[in-house]
Parts: sequence; C-alpha cells; structure tokens
Amino acid sequence: MSGWESAGEARRVEWELGGLILCGGLEGGVVLGKVGADVVQPLVLTSSVLGGCGVPHGFSTRVGGVSAGVFASLNFGNPSDLPEAQRDSREAIARNFALMLGAVGAEGRRVVQVHQVHGSEVHVVRRGEEMPEITWGDVKADAIVTDEPRAVVAVRVADCTPVLLSSEDGGVVGAVHAGWRGVVGGVVERAVVAMRGLGARGIVGAIGPCISGGEFEIGEEVVRAFRGVFGDDSALVWEVGGGKGRADMKACLAKQLAGVGVERVEVLAGCTVRDASLFYSHRRERGVTGRMVGVIGARG
Repeated sequence: MSGWESAGEARRVEWELGGLILCGGLEGGVVLGKVGADVVQPLVLTSSVLGGCGVPHGFSTRVGGVSAGVFASLNFGNPSDLPEAQRDSREAIARNFALMLGAVGAEGRRVVQVHQVHGSEVHVVRRGEEMPEITWGDVKADAIVTDEPRAVVAVRVADCTPVLLSSEDGGVVGAVHAGWRGVVGGVVERAVVAMRGLGARGIVGAIGPCISGGEFEIGEEVVRAFRGVFGDDSALVWEVGGGKGRADMKACLAKQLAGVGVERVEVLAGCTVRDASLFYSHRRERGVTGRMVGVIGARG
C-alpha cells in the first residue's frame, strides 16, 4: 500500500497491484479485483508520469459505478449494434462520469468525447469554445486534444488501447483511442502533432490497459499491415502458425511515441481479456459488454 488520505466518511486509498496504481474512495473492507458492495467509488488507474504534470487524469476499471447487468458497474458506453432496450442508460453513464470526475479531481468540468471510428483523425478543442456538459460523440475521430482547462477529454475502450498525453507544464493534453487500424494509421503520432500545434512542449504519456499480445490474435492481412509500419520486429508482431499472428499494442504505441520524440511514457500493466474482474472486454464477451474510459484535463 502506497498511501492513505482521509476523505470524509469514505477513505481515499492508493495501492499497487501487479504494477497498477489503483485509487478510489473506499468504505469498510476492500476486495481487490472484485465488483462488490464494499466499493462505493470508482477504482481508477493513474500514472506517476502524468501526475508529475499536475493534470487530472485516470484510466477507469469496471469497478465502482452504478450500472447493472452486463454493464456492472462503472460503464461509459454501449456496443453500437446493441438494441436500445438492452443498452445501458444515459442517466447511468452520466452518473458514472460524475463519479469518475470526482475520483480524478475534475469535478464540474465538461466531458468531451467523439464518435470513435477506428481511424486516425484528431479532434481539437481550443480554449474558449462552448461545450455542453457531456459531449456524447457527434464528431468522428479517435483522438481529442485540448488546451481548455474547463474540459476533460475522454476516450472509450473495451480491448483497444487508451493513451493519455500531456505537455510538461500540463497546459495541453490529449486522449487517444487506438485500435489496430488506429495504430497502423498513426493516430497517436497525429495526436502529438496536434498538441504541438496548440503549443505543447515536452510531451509525456501513459498507455493504459488493453488486450495483451498473448490474447490479440490477428489474421495474415493484419500481420502484413503491422509489418508495413513496424517492419519485422518480432517483439511487436509475430506469427503463431495457421495463418495467424499476435501483436503487442502497447509496445507498438510506445515505439510510435518515441519516434515522434515522446520518450517519457509509462506503460501500465493489465490485460482487458484476462482480467475479467477489473476490465470489460469486447473479445471476451463477444461484443456485449461495457466500456472503460481514459480521461485527462489540462491543468487549471
């Protein structure tokens, strides 16, 4: 355990689990890796690298929200093809966002999201622009960058990789949703370019939990797409026989960030497929599952 802090009736705690730093408001006993009644606030993964920039940020787990059923409990989205009657409600998702913002110290900020399409477009939110309380995702993109301290930018994931970025002074931040098409298309590199367009210097980052290389089975066409970008580096993409391969998304993204001068990158542990008690997984649940978020806001 790395630290305790009193926070009213609930206690705020941070601890480490397999390289993850989890934090949340807790009351009574704590059971790690279990969705249970003892958890009354979100369990959120944080980055010491981003923390050094003074920016509110976090990668959610599935623990500590208000959603029920397959969405239990800290859910932030629905599968696009799920019938309306089976979806988690906007009210529950909005409540979960309020809990998440409270957990990361960003209460009252506006939540900016996009309509994620597994591409490489970057949405820029500039200081002073008008924003609704929660942007549900009208703009098609897979990364958001901003210098607006009233906002938090958020990306939704359920096996794809969330990446959070900040300038060294915390004045410009970004959130990236990186599926394999986004990785091949250079979405994280384009987000860095967009941040520099807002004046960001000394950019650092954190790569959150996603599907691990051991679980990410891909076909020959996807193997070729990765090798078209990364060459024959067997640490990033490799063949396993039968026309199949594997790819390490975290390692690929870390290499891309280093290639554009972002070398201080914290890679958080955790596999969304294997760690069912902590994470939603599109692949494990065959598409019917919730969504985690990566959120970050510029320093106020």
